[in-house]
Amino acid sequence: MRNIILTTSLILAIILIIGTFIYQNQDIPTLPYEKIISDYSDSSDEIEQPEPEALQPVNNDTIDYTLQNNELNITYNNGNDWIKVPLDVDLLFSGEYQGNKQELIDGSYILTENYAAFLYPDDLNSNSPSIVLKYSHDQGKTWNDSVVADIFPQMRFRKVDFLNDEFGYVVISGGRTMSDEYSLAFLTKDGGETWQATEELPTTRLIAYGGFVDEMTGILSYGTINPETPDVYVTQDGGATWEQAIFHIPDQYDQIFVQAEEPVIEGDYLSVLVNQGPNGDYAGGMVKGKFISEDKGLTWEFQMEVEPSETE
Repeated sequence: MRNIILTTSLILAIILIIGTFIYQNQDIPTLPYEKIISDYSDSSDEIEQPEPEALQPVNNDTIDYTLQNNELNITYNNGNDWIKVPLDVDLLFSGEYQGNKQELIDGSYILTENYAAFLYPDDLNSNSPSIVLKYSHDQGKTWNDSVVADIFPQMRFRKVDFLNDEFGYVVISGGRTMSDEYSLAFLTKDGGETWQATEELPTTRLIAYGGFVDEMTGILSYGTINPETPDVYVTQDGGATWEQAIFHIPDQYDQIFVQAEEPVIEGDYLSVLVNQGPNGDYAGGMVKGKFISEDKGLTWEFQMEVEPSETE
């Protein structure tokens, strides 16, 4: 019996050795490495990839922008084509006032047929960054950067605009402490390439509105916390000097119309709407007073009440 078992084991071992030899010497085809990688790539391509989210204009205007995908893109044909602005989106919202980050901060940019410009600080972490304007005169084909202010506190209020191809202004404020802050206007006369600061303002109140109506006349409106009367400063010499404007307010509107907005040119005089501030409740709180000036902003006379529908 023992001999039978030994014989059987020997036969099985021989069969195993012969089988292994035959298997190892078979001509088994192998695929080159490149072919394996190619086949893998082809199979990966067959996996359906999600479509990228289509960019949508924020305001559904022909000339518009979008902040989708944490990028700033602009369009000149209602979103059919997009141009990426080479700018870190987070910089557009840095500062003491950051907006809702779903839309660009009002006044911080220009987007027209002939000019695109975006105002921003150049450093997210600095308390005194440079203030820079990124701009394009050819619908985003090329971009330039100009330094508006070498050093400025973190911005709160910001406004940039151009009155023609050459003359533009920037009004900014920063360094707020309670109800005080620093504000200043800057002017360019070469399309935004270089900027010159105007004379400093004789007030540290919080700025509410500001701008220039022509190359010499600028009007800045102050008072955002419980204003009691319009507080406006005017320059008629391109920012070399500033003078406080005088508003002649009828007695019935005393401490009602308290915050002047941005003036506009109407014929041969200026007009401005004066609102009721953040706490106004006269006639529902939305009615404004219209004032006119015939001396380019130094003195203002009441003209009429303006209903909300008339200001839209």
